[in-house]
Amino acid sequence: MKDFVRKSGIRYMSDKQSAIGVFDSGLGGLTAVKQLKKILPDEKFIYFGDTGRVPYGTRSFETVNQYADDDMRFLLGFDIKAAIIACGTVSAVALDNLQKKFPLPIVGAIEPACIAAAQRTKNGNIAVFATPATIGKNSFATTLCGINPDLSVSSVACPMFVPLIEAGYIDVDCPVTRLIAREYLEKLQNADIDTLILGCTHYPIIKDLVASCAKELFGRDIEIIDSGYESALAAKKMLLQKDLLTDLDGQGSVQYFVSDETQNFSAVASIFLGEAAQNVTKVTIG
Repeated sequence: MKDFVRKSGIRYMSDKQSAIGVFDSGLGGLTAVKQLKKILPDEKFIYFGDTGRVPYGTRSFETVNQYADDDMRFLLGFDIKAAIIACGTVSAVALDNLQKKFPLPIVGAIEPACIAAAQRTKNGNIAVFATPATIGKNSFATTLCGINPDLSVSSVACPMFVPLIEAGYIDVDCPVTRLIAREYLEKLQNADIDTLILGCTHYPIIKDLVASCAKELFGRDIEIIDSGYESALAAKKMLLQKDLLTDLDGQGSVQYFVSDETQNFSAVASIFLGEAAQNVTKVTIG
């Protein structure tokens, strides 16, 4: 049994069999859930998608911090043993505040992706696609250069990706999304990048589309880093280190909560997950 105590004196108790909380501004975090289910198949997950207030990436830092606090408090109601922030914007803007305020282990989406990119780049030229809020905090560039000061980092704000993905424009041949992807990639034509971090957990759903557009534009393949996958690997490592991995086999499950209507979530979520999303509940947040 783990006994977590907040500075306020509120006590949170958890153990190996408790669930892991995962939250995002909307559907994007489901890319992380998909990977988490593969990497940690016996764990129980509580997923909250703030679909009523998506997107976070164009909000002020103050608003993002408030929303993140709301999301975390909701998940804590389930006596979770750890939390995964499956949102690049929240990881950039609010992770430090959340880790100071809530004593349970919290994994963000930025550092794991940066470590992977720094390890895989061959020429040291890395690009980051992320939301305007994430780019505004410069968190990816700061983290990457902290890992290796010799890296060259090019950051591109991609405000149109989340609305397009949430609306279902995700097919690899979708002309609208390809047009937008090429527009963002064209900003990197002189950067000689060999590695691209998809710095928002929505973006891996169009990973193949981005890769295809990049090859058309640059004439070669580039390494693409999936922040959701890297976060899932980091979560497993953290749980192992803290002796929080469940010791029950075959008990894996996911409960889904959203802050807007569930019908559209269920339909689009099946695309993100590769399977139907069961147990979806609408809740009021904030």
